[in-house]
Amino acid sequence: MIHAFRLTLRDPTLRLMLLAMLLHGGFAASVGSFQSLIAVTVFGLSDNGYALILAASLMVSVTASIGVGILTDQRPSRRAMALCAAGTMCAGALLVLAGQSATAFVLAHVLLLPVTGTLFGQLFAVARLVTAPLPRADRDGIMAIIRATFALPFVVLLAIWGVLFDAGVPLIAVYGWTALSGALLMVLILTRWPRDAQAPWTEVKSGLGFRASLSELTHGPVLLRVGLVGAIHSGAALSGVIIGLLLNAVPGRGAGDVGAFFAIFVAIEIAVTLSVGALRRSFRRLHIIAAGVFIYAAGMALLPVLADGPGLWLLCLPYGMGGAMIYALAIGYLQDLLGSRAGAGASLLALQQIAAQGLGALVFAVGAALGGYGLAAVIGATVMAIAMVAILWLDRNAPLEP
Repeated sequence: MIHAFRLTLRDPTLRLMLLAMLLHGGFAASVGSFQSLIAVTVFGLSDNGYALILAASLMVSVTASIGVGILTDQRPSRRAMALCAAGTMCAGALLVLAGQSATAFVLAHVLLLPVTGTLFGQLFAVARLVTAPLPRADRDGIMAIIRATFALPFVVLLAIWGVLFDAGVPLIAVYGWTALSGALLMVLILTRWPRDAQAPWTEVKSGLGFRASLSELTHGPVLLRVGLVGAIHSGAALSGVIIGLLLNAVPGRGAGDVGAFFAIFVAIEIAVTLSVGALRRSFRRLHIIAAGVFIYAAGMALLPVLADGPGLWLLCLPYGMGGAMIYALAIGYLQDLLGSRAGAGASLLALQQIAAQGLGALVFAVGAALGGYGLAAVIGATVMAIAMVAILWLDRNAPLEP
């Protein structure tokens, strides 16, 4: 992993991606971890109402991400698309702060903040372009470092938010930080992101029209694997919703415990993520992902059992270890489905997201309706495990990675 660090820090473009990913991670940590609590406890939305918001947000996010992926695969426009994503982050957060109402919350989370998610795929797409000449194991190591950078704010910011919330700071304060992060990202992109005509990477445009590009993305074998990877990630999408709600329902627990739980398991996730490069020298990428899925699913299934006791904190281990093995390598797996085309790879990340968020919202709605948040956790763990078994079967004859 030291070698991957050197490769990353040596390249100015990769350093830029790290900084941008750090700010984007701050947005995800601040809003993503507490939006369910804010929706239900601050603005009075029902569980089913919030599930509908998640579904609508997902459709906007994925539509935007696929469109951006196809557009950047056709013509130079990465800088403009990144700036648009940063702008919607700032605008969405300011809307919630100014409106202070359920209407403002819904509008921001359905129309503006989902577009911010396109930046995630863009940053990994640029990293893929820069690292294209490297061996796959080195690319995986660099992608793991960038993914760990995204997770770092979950450790620092969530610990800070936990202290602030326990001190009486309102939950809605997370949108103030998000507005500042969006503004900083806009400045960073305007001043440091290279203009597309002068970009220090080589990118071969697809030459395909929109319909042909969409057809390529939805080709049967590719789409099936993307959907299954999305099913694996649905556990994380679901956990982001139910952990806060589940712990908030336990007497004596609250927002501080939610922040501490996220911070601890993400700290473990970062440590394990930075070890993925060493694991890749001895094990296949897909086998590492599979181990992570089964570990994560086990922790998720135990969450409703241990949520009200000290055993809750032991679950930080499977959440952190399993999550690291999944997130560090699943991105590379998806990107390799369409070769070295970075724009198409970013679109596949978007399709994976629709499967993950869609299944997560569905499991949340069904589980909460039939048996509560605990049942939703168990169903989500089962979905993850089944999806991983299916991928292993589909790729049982795939050649070994170089």
